[in-house]
Amino acid sequence: MVHESAGGSDGGPVELRHLRVFLALAEELHFGRAATRLHIAQPAPSQQIKQLEQDVGAVLLERPTRQVRLTGTGAAFVGHARRVLAEIEHARESVLLTECGERGEIRVGATGAITWRLLPRAARTYRERYPPVRMELHPAVFSGAHIGALHDGRIDVGFLRAPVPSGPLSSRVIVNESLVAVLPEGHPLAHQREVPLADLSSESFVSYPSMQGSALRDAAVHACCSAGFTPRVMQEAPDTHTVVALVGAAVGVALLPASAESLQFEGVVFAPIAGDVDVRVPIALAWRRHDRSPVRARFLDTAEEALPGPPAEPTA
Repeated sequence: MVHESAGGSDGGPVELRHLRVFLALAEELHFGRAATRLHIAQPAPSQQIKQLEQDVGAVLLERPTRQVRLTGTGAAFVGHARRVLAEIEHARESVLLTECGERGEIRVGATGAITWRLLPRAARTYRERYPPVRMELHPAVFSGAHIGALHDGRIDVGFLRAPVPSGPLSSRVIVNESLVAVLPEGHPLAHQREVPLADLSSESFVSYPSMQGSALRDAAVHACCSAGFTPRVMQEAPDTHTVVALVGAAVGVALLPASAESLQFEGVVFAPIAGDVDVRVPIALAWRRHDRSPVRARFLDTAEEALPGPPAEPTA
């Protein structure tokens, strides 16, 4: 570990202050001017050079008078001394930037189609402000995977479907996305401006797997139950693309977030849900509550500016 010293080959460790004195003498070639430049009193430079020469095991300067000359070994040592001091300065700067959250790494989890539309807003601003920070993106199909990754420390923040379990995680809702009915083009309800959810009670549904922690499946089931029925899932699919493709193949209908319409599958119609059934799915930014990383804090601050969240609902 580097303190204020670097390893020598003979005596004790070479002190960085001795290297600074040596470089000042190598450039000034005069003890008085070197002392003035370093804001130290005589005879400190002479004593420190003697200690440096003892540590490296070689004569670096000839001292016939107060004027000095570099020996051949001293001339060769100049480059080494400059590199050591430059590396120490670089290390100090890097540590300072890391402590300020301006250097390091941020691992960001992203879930679902709307996440990939929201994330760039925050990411662009963040990268403009903190270009030295490396941003690593971790995609996942279901929010459950990112919740586990947050707990385990495999990601630092995650864009995922709410609700986010309380406890060690904190979260902030970014947007409330509506669920829409996804119907085969030839379905009797396909060309209605809005579809009453209760009208789908007898339909076969295509949905996400029940055992994979899908907040979207849970929201769809909850919406159907609010409309008075439990959806009959005919087939499960591992991701949104496959769900929409199966609807297009007339396997069944589905409830998906409105952002799924951007997939633009042929033979599929997306229709808003009619009535006052709550079919919103919150998108949240989540992080570990006790993570004090300055890099993570800077990312959250930037995300709050770029994605301030949905407006507050009016109270009765």
